[in-house]
Amino acid sequence: MEREGTSAPRRRVCESWRGGAASGYFGALSTRKTAVFTLYDYLDSGNGYKIRLLCALVNEPYRWVEVDILTGATRTPQFLAKNPNGRIPTLELDDGSFLAESNAILWYLAEGSPFIPNERLSRARVLQWMFFEQYSHEPYVATPRFIKKHFPADSPRQAELPKRLQQGRAALAIMDAHLNKEDFFVAGRYTIADIALYAYTHVADEGGLDLAPYPNVRTWIARVASQPRHVPLERRP
Repeated sequence: MEREGTSAPRRRVCESWRGGAASGYFGALSTRKTAVFTLYDYLDSGNGYKIRLLCALVNEPYRWVEVDILTGATRTPQFLAKNPNGRIPTLELDDGSFLAESNAILWYLAEGSPFIPNERLSRARVLQWMFFEQYSHEPYVATPRFIKKHFPADSPRQAELPKRLQQGRAALAIMDAHLNKEDFFVAGRYTIADIALYAYTHVADEGGLDLAPYPNVRTWIARVASQPRHVPLERRP
């Protein structure tokens, strides 16, 4: 397992998709040979998975450095110099600057691709669902998963679960109602709004959220997983 600051981090280098006339989601491929970005990440993180999934979809090359969030690696002076908030994912750009917050990174990397619509209202609706994911979804779908996976049964944090799961079910109900008439969240097509919401929704059961009452969400999860170039959360770059 790689750690931030190691001398030989894992690399993922491939051709990259960058706009142009396209048929469906995937069009002309350029032949960028080397990685431009460095992604500081943790394999089990859904927020990091958003970025890894998008990079797979658009064939974006990147260098991957795993940072062990369970041992305080994001709280070291070296990492805080990259992201003062001490969180992954953090993206290092080719000019040495850093970009934090998973949905901001998604937007940055997807700009100019089919995963962000061109039409003004559709773009705003992508942002609407991404804000929903961070404010009304992630704290109540992702956090229970983290508590269940990484805290013992007698941890005081277990007391948070009933309220968080209640609000998680409310978020899933909103998603399910929307998906009753839509294949994807915005503009009838796969966008980064879907990527943002898929990351933790598809593993919601690991946090104690039963997806059985949400048939449209389950159908959408299968639809996202069937898209070309899809990679699973546990796939190590």
